[in-house]
Amino acid sequence: QLQPVESGGGLVHAGGSLRLSCAASDGNLQHYAVGWFRQVPGKEREGVSCISDSGLHTNYSDSVKGRFTISRDNGKRMVYLQMDNLKPEDSAYYYCAVDGTGNYYYCAAGRADGMDYWGKGTLVAVSP
Repeated sequence: QLQPVESGGGLVHAGGSLRLSCAASDGNLQHYAVGWFRQVPGKEREGVSCISDSGLHTNYSDSVKGRFTISRDNGKRMVYLQMDNLKPEDSAYYYCAVDGTGNYYYCAAGRADGMDYWGKGTLVAVSP
């Protein structure tokens, strides 16, 4: 079973940058659309960004558009989320999620209920 694993979270000051990485335990991440979601305790999980299996299509939530960049390296079987100009409101647990059906729709729409495989999350904390 595909198991995403996130890395790269941490504590930064506002205006700083972090790069999150997502790998999969079985190594077959390159066949699927992959999304990044985030969640603050007590709030719903929010779709942040999504990338299609080929990498040709990407989507971003309005709150991160222009500051975050999603990318993938299918040769390395990795997906990345470059986060620049971070703001305190970006603080959350960030999760990598995979649509195991091979579709892009749910991922692109930020629909957490449409994603099949989830990582355990990595914490991003942005201080003022």
